[in-house]
Amino acid sequence: MTERRLISSGSTFEAQIGYSRAVVDGDWVHVAGTTGFDYASMTISDDVVEQAEQCLANIGAALDEAGCSFADVVRVRYLLPDRGDFEPCWPALRRCFGEGRPAATMLVCGLLDPRARIEIEVTARRGARSEDEPVDAVDPHPGVHGGQ
Repeated sequence: MTERRLISSGSTFEAQIGYSRAVVDGDWVHVAGTTGFDYASMTISDDVVEQAEQCLANIGAALDEAGCSFADVVRVRYLLPDRGDFEPCWPALRRCFGEGRPAATMLVCGLLDPRARIEIEVTARRGARSEDEPVDAVDPHPGVHGGQ
């Protein structure tokens, strides 16, 4: 039987709405849309880059608990109410996703909490890439990047 395990971040939203921060299903790890809240204090910065960094810290904690890392992420979705907020976040996003370069989509949409300026959702596969496998070995078009 395939392992299915729920991971919680301790966010009050998880219990109020009825979801998990992440679900491990066999080798797959599905991390829910994650905003820039610091779940320990339930506070959120006004700055979009600080929010992106907190999103990534929250996601990194869930991935770690699931037994994987950002290198195992195969899909990422960025949700932002204001498309102009995306580019300032690129350096923070590149620090986490630049090596593994998962498939990515950015959507402009409303978010549940009006203070949230970015939400990030990822899918990872544990052991998706070996530590010593060069990125270009799995990239059929090195140096070519998708549209914005």
